[in-house]
Amino acid sequence: MIKKGDVFPDFELPNENGELTSLDQLLENGPAVLFFYPKDNTSGCTKEACEFRDTYAQFNQLNAKVVGISNDNQKSHKSFKDRHQLNFPLLTDKSGKLRKKAGIQASFFGLVPGRVTFVVGKNKVVEDLTNSQLDFTAHIKNAIKALKKIN
Repeated sequence: MIKKGDVFPDFELPNENGELTSLDQLLENGPAVLFFYPKDNTSGCTKEACEFRDTYAQFNQLNAKVVGISNDNQKSHKSFKDRHQLNFPLLTDKSGKLRKKAGIQASFFGLVPGRVTFVVGKNKVVEDLTNSQLDFTAHIKNAIKALKKIN
């Protein structure tokens, strides 16, 4: 898996509205927080996404863009985003190509896509990462802590 100090791979993925979003776009004005999660509308993923939503102002103050990434399709993302009033884009990695490039392993006997959050600096270098399938709040806390260090 990609680790702290590695360059995060370039990508271009569609958001919930079908608009393509690239890593370069996300990094235009500051760092990016890329949180990979298993599936829309599941209890853990909903809790994690809502935590990012509720702390979004802190990420904004640190000039960081937050995006969620899963294998779900655009329709699922749109429904998930609207249902929970998420204030950040959800990107579709339908084929799992970016997940694979980042080296994110599935958990629970390979049945559930991994839950990993990367803090990527303007230079595309991974400044921090959190790899925890069950500690949803650690992803938010660790990302904020890392952003405070690099700002």
